[in-house]
Order: sequence, then C-alpha cells, then structure tokens
Amino acid sequence: MDVKTFLPYLLVMVAVTYLIRVLPYVFMRKEVKSEFLKSFLGYVPYTVLAAMTFPVILDATGSPLSAGIGFVVAVVAAYFNLKLLPVALLSCLAVLVTELLMLL
Repeated sequence: MDVKTFLPYLLVMVAVTYLIRVLPYVFMRKEVKSEFLKSFLGYVPYTVLAAMTFPVILDATGSPLSAGIGFVVAVVAAYFNLKLLPVALLSCLAVLVTELLMLL
C-alpha cells in the first residue's frame, strides 16, 4: 500500500476514533439520571466484547465442533463462578481432548 492510499485511510480512522471518544462528552454534559440508560450504557462494553469475540471462537480451532464444545465448557465454568484462568484452561483442555478424539 502506498502513501497516497494509506494516508486517507489513516485520516478516516483517526476521525472516527476521535468522534467516538468525543461525542459522549459533547452530548452528555450532565449526569445521566435515567436508570434504564445507566443500565444500558453499563452493558455496552460487555456486548461489544462478546460481539467481537464470539465469531473468533468459532474459527479458532480445527473444527466448529471442538470450538462449540470449548465454548460450552467455558460458559458452564463461568456460570459456576470460576475465575478467568480456570475457565480458559478448562475450555482449552476441552478443545484439545475433542481434537484428539476426532483424530482417532
């Protein structure tokens, strides 16, 4: 990619990133008093993270079956209030076992 095509892309990216960070400060100068809006804004980071992470989960392994099993194991482990490291280790172990069983 040469500079003539890279520079416009870079400028658009900078403008979009800047607007996303500045617009909430411009439009929300007062404290948000609506409990619904506070609740909605509180869940936005988790929703965005899930929307970015879930498609990658399905493509991260050798097959969709092992990815699905790893995902289910992670959800069940998280449901039982395990911390992040045990959840990640259990889901990786589930994917490994599934992949090894699929080789047999």
